[in-house]
Amino acid sequence: MILYELKVAYERQTGEDNPAKVKETYIVEGINCTDVEGRLLEEIKPFISGDCEVTSCRKVQYFDILDNTTGDKWYKGKIELITVEEDGKETRKSATLLIQAADLNQALKRLHEQVSHLDCELVSILRTPIMDVLRAVGE
Repeated sequence: MILYELKVAYERQTGEDNPAKVKETYIVEGINCTDVEGRLLEEIKPFISGDCEVTSCRKVQYFDILDNTTGDKWYKGKIELITVEEDGKETRKSATLLIQAADLNQALKRLHEQVSHLDCELVSILRTPIMDVLRAVGE
């Protein structure tokens, strides 16, 4: 399956107050943009009042996605994988991971646990605007 980053704009019901206009980002696993747009709209339908528009849909690639049910934020960690050839030449390849965590410290800890067996260096870790990651049905 392929991962897509979708951005949506809609009015969300916020309790008894008037609906608020929001713009949110989601990662959805699927076959194509049409497929993931439909899945996402079905998922957020209960929270929408009024029109909803998918403002963008693009393919994204992640080395791994680290889910955590206790976390409510998504962080993007970038690492460089290091390999040394027989001739001593060092090569580096960057990889990006998505990490769900409660805070930056938990995200960093989870990232270190996941890549501790690899020869790599942490390049960066930052909080993303991603609201949720929707995996393919049956996974």
